[in-house]
Amino acid sequence: MPQVIFLPHEKFCPEGMVVEAEPGTSILELAHEHHIEMESACGGVCACTTCHCIVREGFDSLEEADELEEDFLDRAWGLEAQSRLACQAIVGTEDLTIEIPKYSLNHAAEAPH
Repeated sequence: MPQVIFLPHEKFCPEGMVVEAEPGTSILELAHEHHIEMESACGGVCACTTCHCIVREGFDSLEEADELEEDFLDRAWGLEAQSRLACQAIVGTEDLTIEIPKYSLNHAAEAPH
C-alpha cells in the first residue's frame, strides 16, 4: 500500500503524519480518516477551493485534473504547478507527500468532521 506523508501544518497537523493509503481513496478522505481536519466547505464535491493542497512528491502518479477542478484551482490561494483539490486527487499506487497551504479562501470554516 502506498504511503501518504502529510507535511506539518500549524492548524490541521502540527507534527505532520505518515499514513498508509488504500488506492482509490481521495487525499481529502484520507486526511479526514486520520483526523487531519483540512477544510472542505462543499463536502468534497469539487465545488470550492477550501481543500486545495500541494502535492510535493508523487504528483505525476495522479490522474490529471479535469476542467472543473482546473477552474476551481485557478481561484485557490497560493496556487502552484503541483496544486490539486484534495477531494479530486485520488491515491494510486505511488507514495505521495502533501502540503496543506497556510490559508484558504474559506471565510466561514466548518466544524470538524
